[in-house]
Amino acid sequence: MRVVIAGGHGKIALRLTALLHEQEAEVLGLIRQPEHAPDLEAAGGHPLELDLEHSSRAEITEALRGSDAVVFAAGAGKGSGAERKYTVDRDGSVTLAGAAEDAGVPRFLQISTMGAGQSPDPDSGEVWKAYIDAKTGAEQDLRSRDLDWTILRPGALTDDPGSGLVTLSSPPVPRGRVSRQDVAAVLAELLATHRGSSHTLELTEGDTRVREAVAAL
Repeated sequence: MRVVIAGGHGKIALRLTALLHEQEAEVLGLIRQPEHAPDLEAAGGHPLELDLEHSSRAEITEALRGSDAVVFAAGAGKGSGAERKYTVDRDGSVTLAGAAEDAGVPRFLQISTMGAGQSPDPDSGEVWKAYIDAKTGAEQDLRSRDLDWTILRPGALTDDPGSGLVTLSSPPVPRGRVSRQDVAAVLAELLATHRGSSHTLELTEGDTRVREAVAAL
């Protein structure tokens, strides 16, 4: 299996790369900064410098050719303003999904967030509102495409060690926390089993083993 991960240097992406490498998958990680390449290589991935905000759809399409799946794990990150929530979290996913269609890549996993698809708290601030709006727009675009898509909405992310125990279900799931390691484990299992097709799923820590939670979808 050949998997392309956009946002390849992200915390979830690096963990997912390591898990897929253990499963003998080939992982291509799209990165913006060349100094991030060693971290990706250490996790077992192959870095490719490609910026979703500034690369053409044709360039991205070429990078995806021959792949079996694409994972959108990119994000503007902390400290970015409202504008980049749209250019990265929404438009980056839209461009990547379009390129996946052009390249004939069937499977597309999108990391979203709990709260997408709902009106944000009016007191949550301009940047958070833009983030939720951007994620909602990215989800709506993906659902309209002729791809084998899955949208995964994790709860509040932590860097705690993964427990391997989760709650994974269609919305609504009560708000909660989840480790980035467990998010990566769920993504790896979704890729391995081809489950979750055309599903929007919410994920928090829980009491069901990852493999069982995915198998129950």
